[in-house]
Amino acid sequence: MTRVRVVGRLLTMLGLAVLLAACAAPARIGGQGPAFERVGRFAVNLQPVAQPPYAAQGGFSWRDDGRTLQLDLSNPLGSVLARIRVDAGVSVLERADGSRESAPSPDALLAQVWGHPMPVAGLRYWVRGQLEPGQAASGVQHDEQGRLTALQQHGWDVRLSAYDDDQGPLRVRLSRQDDQGQWRLQLVMDRP
Repeated sequence: MTRVRVVGRLLTMLGLAVLLAACAAPARIGGQGPAFERVGRFAVNLQPVAQPPYAAQGGFSWRDDGRTLQLDLSNPLGSVLARIRVDAGVSVLERADGSRESAPSPDALLAQVWGHPMPVAGLRYWVRGQLEPGQAASGVQHDEQGRLTALQQHGWDVRLSAYDDDQGPLRVRLSRQDDQGQWRLQLVMDRP
Protein backbone atom coordinates (compact mmCIF):
# COMPACT_ATOMS: atom_id res chain seq x y z
CA MET A 1 0.00 0.00 0.00
CA THR A 2 1.37 3.40 -0.85
CA ARG A 3 2.13 6.00 1.76
CA VAL A 4 -0.59 8.27 0.39
CA ARG A 5 -3.23 5.56 0.91
CA VAL A 6 -2.01 4.80 4.44
CA VAL A 7 -2.10 8.49 5.36
CA GLY A 8 -5.49 8.86 3.69
CA ARG A 9 -6.94 5.95 5.69
CA LEU A 10 -5.47 7.28 8.92
CA LEU A 11 -6.98 10.72 8.27
CA THR A 12 -10.34 9.13 7.44
CA MET A 13 -10.31 7.09 10.67
CA LEU A 14 -9.29 10.16 12.67
CA GLY A 15 -12.09 12.15 11.05
CA LEU A 16 -14.64 9.45 11.93
CA ALA A 17 -13.37 9.31 15.51
CA VAL A 18 -13.73 13.10 15.83
CA LEU A 19 -17.22 12.95 14.31
CA LEU A 20 -18.32 10.19 16.69
CA ALA A 21 -16.88 12.06 19.67
CA ALA A 22 -18.77 15.20 18.62
CA CYS A 23 -22.00 13.21 18.25
CA ALA A 24 -21.54 11.74 21.71
CA ALA A 25 -21.38 15.10 23.47
CA PRO A 26 -24.50 15.37 25.64
CA ALA A 27 -26.76 18.35 25.10
CA ARG A 28 -27.32 20.96 27.80
CA ILE A 29 -30.68 20.86 29.50
CA GLY A 30 -32.74 23.93 28.68
CA GLY A 31 -34.55 25.96 31.29
CA GLN A 32 -35.50 29.41 32.52
CA GLY A 33 -33.46 31.43 34.99
CA PRO A 34 -30.11 30.90 36.65
CA ALA A 35 -29.00 27.35 37.41
CA PHE A 36 -25.94 25.28 38.19
CA GLU A 37 -25.20 23.35 35.02
CA ARG A 38 -22.66 20.70 34.13
CA VAL A 39 -22.12 18.50 31.10
CA GLY A 40 -19.64 15.66 30.93
CA ARG A 41 -18.97 11.96 31.01
CA PHE A 42 -19.66 9.27 33.61
CA ALA A 43 -18.33 5.79 34.30
CA VAL A 44 -19.95 3.35 36.73
CA ASN A 45 -18.42 0.10 38.00
CA LEU A 46 -20.48 -2.13 40.27
CA GLN A 47 -19.41 -5.37 41.88
CA PRO A 48 -22.40 -6.75 43.80
CA VAL A 49 -21.75 -9.67 46.11
CA ALA A 50 -22.32 -13.06 44.40
CA GLN A 51 -23.34 -11.39 41.12
CA PRO A 52 -21.49 -10.57 37.92
CA PRO A 53 -19.86 -7.13 37.75
CA TYR A 54 -21.58 -4.32 35.86
CA ALA A 55 -19.95 -1.38 34.11
CA ALA A 56 -21.44 1.46 32.09
CA GLN A 57 -20.28 4.73 30.67
CA GLY A 58 -21.74 7.59 28.76
CA GLY A 59 -22.54 11.26 28.97
CA PHE A 60 -24.58 13.34 31.35
CA SER A 61 -26.20 16.76 31.54
CA TRP A 62 -26.99 18.28 34.93
CA ARG A 63 -29.21 21.29 35.67
CA ASP A 64 -30.05 22.38 39.21
CA ASP A 65 -31.90 25.64 39.79
CA GLY A 66 -32.16 25.07 43.56
CA ARG A 67 -35.75 23.84 43.39
CA THR A 68 -35.52 21.27 40.60
CA LEU A 69 -32.61 19.07 39.66
CA GLN A 70 -32.65 17.36 36.29
CA LEU A 71 -30.05 14.79 35.23
CA ASP A 72 -29.99 13.27 31.75
CA LEU A 73 -27.86 10.15 31.20
CA SER A 74 -26.91 9.30 27.64
CA ASN A 75 -25.16 6.42 25.92
CA PRO A 76 -21.73 6.91 24.30
CA LEU A 77 -23.43 7.92 21.04
CA GLY A 78 -25.42 10.68 22.77
CA SER A 79 -28.93 9.19 22.93
CA VAL A 80 -30.68 9.89 26.25
CA LEU A 81 -31.11 6.62 28.15
CA ALA A 82 -32.74 8.02 31.26
CA ARG A 83 -33.87 11.30 32.77
CA ILE A 84 -33.99 11.88 36.51
CA ARG A 85 -35.96 14.79 37.90
CA VAL A 86 -35.81 15.73 41.58
CA ASP A 87 -38.36 18.18 42.99
CA ALA A 88 -39.32 18.79 46.61
CA GLY A 89 -40.94 15.57 47.84
CA VAL A 90 -40.70 13.57 44.60
CA SER A 91 -37.96 12.05 42.43
CA VAL A 92 -38.82 10.55 39.05
CA LEU A 93 -36.80 8.30 36.74
CA GLU A 94 -38.00 8.18 33.13
CA ARG A 95 -36.32 5.65 30.85
CA ALA A 96 -35.92 5.97 27.08
CA ASP A 97 -38.71 3.39 26.60
CA GLY A 98 -41.14 5.71 28.44
CA SER A 99 -41.35 3.66 31.64
CA ARG A 100 -41.30 5.67 34.86
CA GLU A 101 -40.61 5.12 38.52
CA SER A 102 -41.00 7.61 41.33
CA ALA A 103 -40.15 7.89 45.02
CA PRO A 104 -40.12 10.63 47.68
CA SER A 105 -36.33 11.26 47.41
CA PRO A 106 -33.34 10.46 45.18
CA ASP A 107 -32.06 7.99 47.80
CA ALA A 108 -35.42 6.18 47.91
CA LEU A 109 -35.62 6.16 44.09
CA LEU A 110 -32.21 4.57 43.72
CA ALA A 111 -33.01 1.99 46.42
CA GLN A 112 -36.23 1.17 44.54
CA VAL A 113 -34.50 0.89 41.15
CA TRP A 114 -31.44 -1.07 42.35
CA GLY A 115 -33.09 -2.95 45.19
CA HIS A 116 -30.33 -1.77 47.53
CA PRO A 117 -30.12 1.40 49.64
CA MET A 118 -27.61 3.79 48.13
CA PRO A 119 -27.50 7.34 49.52
CA VAL A 120 -26.94 9.73 46.61
CA ALA A 121 -28.45 13.03 47.82
CA GLY A 122 -24.95 14.31 48.67
CA LEU A 123 -23.96 14.23 44.99
CA ARG A 124 -25.91 17.47 44.54
CA TYR A 125 -23.33 19.18 46.76
CA TRP A 126 -20.21 17.18 45.90
CA VAL A 127 -20.36 18.19 42.20
CA ARG A 128 -20.09 21.78 43.44
CA GLY A 129 -17.14 20.98 45.70
CA GLN A 130 -19.19 21.23 48.92
CA LEU A 131 -20.08 19.03 51.87
CA GLU A 132 -23.73 18.04 52.14
CA PRO A 133 -25.07 20.41 54.82
CA GLY A 134 -26.30 18.97 58.10
CA GLN A 135 -24.71 15.57 57.47
CA ALA A 136 -21.76 14.05 59.32
CA ALA A 137 -18.51 14.02 57.36
CA SER A 138 -15.04 12.68 58.07
CA GLY A 139 -11.67 12.63 56.32
CA VAL A 140 -12.26 16.17 55.06
CA GLN A 141 -9.26 17.55 53.15
CA HIS A 142 -8.66 20.80 51.28
CA ASP A 143 -6.01 21.95 48.82
CA GLU A 144 -3.81 25.05 49.20
CA GLN A 145 -6.61 27.24 47.82
CA GLY A 146 -9.06 25.92 50.43
CA ARG A 147 -11.03 23.82 47.92
CA LEU A 148 -12.50 20.53 49.10
CA THR A 149 -10.50 17.56 47.75
CA ALA A 150 -11.57 14.57 49.88
CA LEU A 151 -14.32 13.54 52.29
CA GLN A 152 -16.38 10.62 53.52
CA GLN A 153 -20.14 11.10 53.80
CA HIS A 154 -22.99 8.54 53.80
CA GLY A 155 -20.46 5.71 53.41
CA TRP A 156 -18.97 7.20 50.24
CA ASP A 157 -15.30 8.04 49.82
CA VAL A 158 -15.39 11.20 47.68
CA ARG A 159 -12.40 12.61 45.78
CA LEU A 160 -12.64 15.99 44.03
CA SER A 161 -9.99 17.41 41.70
CA ALA A 162 -9.16 19.60 38.70
CA TYR A 163 -11.22 22.57 39.87
CA ASP A 164 -12.85 25.10 37.57
CA ASP A 165 -12.81 28.20 39.78
CA ASP A 166 -16.31 29.26 38.76
CA GLN A 167 -18.27 26.01 39.21
CA GLY A 168 -16.28 23.46 41.18
CA PRO A 169 -14.40 20.24 40.50
CA LEU A 170 -14.06 18.92 36.97
CA ARG A 171 -13.48 15.41 38.30
CA VAL A 172 -15.56 13.68 41.00
CA ARG A 173 -14.72 10.12 42.03
CA LEU A 174 -16.96 8.19 44.42
CA SER A 175 -16.30 4.76 45.87
CA ARG A 176 -18.19 2.75 48.44
CA GLN A 177 -17.91 -0.72 49.87
CA ASP A 178 -20.68 -2.26 51.97
CA ASP A 179 -22.15 -5.68 52.68
CA GLN A 180 -23.81 -5.67 49.24
CA GLY A 181 -20.64 -5.06 47.22
CA GLN A 182 -18.32 -2.41 45.86
CA TRP A 183 -19.53 0.63 43.95
CA ARG A 184 -17.55 3.20 41.96
CA LEU A 185 -18.69 6.25 40.02
CA GLN A 186 -16.59 8.81 38.21
CA LEU A 187 -17.82 12.07 36.71
CA VAL A 188 -15.62 14.15 34.42
CA MET A 189 -17.09 17.55 33.63
CA ASP A 190 -16.50 19.48 30.42
CA ARG A 191 -15.14 22.98 30.87
CA PRO A 192 -17.90 25.57 30.54
